[in-house]
Amino acid sequence: MHCHLDLYPDPHQVAAQCRLNGTYILSITTTPKAWAGTSKLAANNSRIRTALGLHPQLAHERHSELELFDQLLPNAKYVGEIGLDGGKGFKEHWAVQLKVFRHALTSINRAGGRIMSIHSRVSAEAVLEELKSTSGIPLLHWFSGTRRQLKQAVDMGCWFSTGPAMLSTKKGAELASLIPKNRLLTETDGPFGKYQHKSLLPWDVDIAVKQISNIWSVPESEVTHQLMSNFRTLVSNG
Repeated sequence: MHCHLDLYPDPHQVAAQCRLNGTYILSITTTPKAWAGTSKLAANNSRIRTALGLHPQLAHERHSELELFDQLLPNAKYVGEIGLDGGKGFKEHWAVQLKVFRHALTSINRAGGRIMSIHSRVSAEAVLEELKSTSGIPLLHWFSGTRRQLKQAVDMGCWFSTGPAMLSTKKGAELASLIPKNRLLTETDGPFGKYQHKSLLPWDVDIAVKQISNIWSVPESEVTHQLMSNFRTLVSNG
């Protein structure tokens, strides 16, 4: 539910392999201008969906693309990556990040809501505050907030996507164990997400299934069944 398909060295080859593997992918964009090219990667593959985004780490450089975001939104069932980033090197652009995020949420509300892949690195409190008025369905990608913030997000109806990189950390695995089983989905965040020093490919979600199996103390087959049920529920609600 979160993969930057267009940013692999050979995205067409990765997309072709995903088709052979039967892998479901939410293909995330970081700027509205990337929408057209990234959408072409989903051609002839009904299991790839493209999300329209404007990444918070790029907000200060690409906020002029908000008008294009609004033009493309009617054709996008999914939105992502949007959100806020309070990390080093990005907090200094907080004002423009907030402007971009609020604009996106307002446009999504006006459009009747969307499934949204949300970035909340070092900014969970602020992201959750902004999401209080959304009509969309928030899918918090690689959530790294506190236990209290996680509970707040759960109470708000948020969903969560997690992958091998997050689950390889003690905190990530602990947070994943607290997420309701029926609100959890998998991701890789490839090619940025890494596992054992290698960029994750879309089908590497199989690693996450094994990790979740250990966290839940259930067979991998039960995890797979639960994840597919969650996926169908989310998509039908969106």
